[in-house]
Amino acid sequence: MGENTTESTESTTATGVIIGEDGLARPPWAARDELLRYYYDTEWGMPVYDDQSVFERLCLEGFQAGLSWRTILAKREAFREAFAHFDIDTVARFGEDDVARLLDNPEIIRNEKKIRAAITNARATLQLQKEGTSLADIVWSYQPEENYYPTTVDEIPSSSEESKALAKELKSYGFTFVGPTIMFALMEAIGVIDTHLMDSHRRGSSGVWDDAEAAG
Repeated sequence: MGENTTESTESTTATGVIIGEDGLARPPWAARDELLRYYYDTEWGMPVYDDQSVFERLCLEGFQAGLSWRTILAKREAFREAFAHFDIDTVARFGEDDVARLLDNPEIIRNEKKIRAAITNARATLQLQKEGTSLADIVWSYQPEENYYPTTVDEIPSSSEESKALAKELKSYGFTFVGPTIMFALMEAIGVIDTHLMDSHRRGSSGVWDDAEAAG
C-alpha cells in the first residue's frame, strides 16, 4: 500500500502544530499522510473500554515496536483477518499450526516473538476474565490523577510512572511485550491519557478529561 499524502496549502505554528488545508490543527505525525490523518481524526485517543478492542490495540502496539505506526495501520485489516478479528477465545486457542500459518502470511508482521506474544496475551486476558476482572479494567485503573497538557511534541514523554506500574502488573499475570513505552502508547491510543497537543483540533475530544484544569 503506497503512502497517500496531502500536499496542499498548510502552515506550521510556533509550537509545531500543522494547520492543514482544511483549517484543522494536527501534530506533525498525523498532518500529511491520509491514513494517519484519518486514524488521528476519528480514533486515536478515544476511550476504549471493552476487552476485545483493548486486546486488539495491545497486540497492534506490540507489533509496532521498532516499526512505524503507519506500517501497522496499513496492515490492520490483514492482522484482523489473520488473528480472527482478535477474538480473545479464538486467539488463546492458537497452536503451532497457527504460528506457522502466521509466519507464512506476508500481509502481516512476521515476527515470531510478537506473534507468540499475541497468543500468550490472549491466554492471559482469558485467565483474567475467568478470575473476575478484565484487561480493560486493569489498564484503566492506571489512569493518572492529572492529565498531560503538551504544547509541543517534545513535551510528551515516552513512558510514565503509571505505564511502568501497568507494565509490571501485566507481566505478573503472564503478559509479554508490555513494556512501559508500549503501555504508554496504549494508554494514549485508548484515551486513558490525553496527549493531544493543546492547539490540536482533537484536544479534549475523548470527553475523559477537562482541560479547564490546565488553567488552574
